[in-house]
Amino acid sequence: MDSPEIDERLARARAGTPGALSELLALYQERLERMVALRMDRARHPHFDPQDVVQDALVEATRRFGEWCAQDRYPFHVWLRLLTAQALAAAQRSARTQKRDIARDRPFDVERSGVNAPAAAEWLVSTHTTPTQAARRVEVRELVTAALEQLDELDRETLALRFFEQLSNEEAAAELGIDPATARKRFSRALQRMRPALRALESSEGGER
Repeated sequence: MDSPEIDERLARARAGTPGALSELLALYQERLERMVALRMDRARHPHFDPQDVVQDALVEATRRFGEWCAQDRYPFHVWLRLLTAQALAAAQRSARTQKRDIARDRPFDVERSGVNAPAAAEWLVSTHTTPTQAARRVEVRELVTAALEQLDELDRETLALRFFEQLSNEEAAAELGIDPATARKRFSRALQRMRPALRALESSEGGER
């Protein structure tokens, strides 16, 4: 995302300019929805909607913006993702208990929902192919899922942040709490291990054109 634009909108939101915070949050909505979609187990929770989870998170962000302004531990995008992780955890608890339990006013630290390999594979295949060769899509999806499941958990998270969610190396490192050099190394390793599955995806995509 364009850093000068973000910085300018963030400064306006800090200054209390009407509508500035809403405009700022809207810039992050699509990325946050992708973050949730990659971590939702649709097989267990078929009625989950990433938009609903993200809306809960953005309501919290609006309510707690002053709290973020008063701290210097988390960059804004990391803070938003933590609130979104809280909202997702609350939605998962709600689905299990049938009782709403939004994590209001809890500290920023929260148990993370890891990348769901089948959900990530489904997103990747559906966004890079067309439905015209259904059998081939199923085959490729299974290859991508298997490749993701074989990755170390932190490597999978790094791959998701960099490849699926298009975060910069520095943003991914901040999100994971590791240094940028380690994040870069993990991304390179994960991408290398995913090469055969990604080549199969490229082959499938090319064959449908």
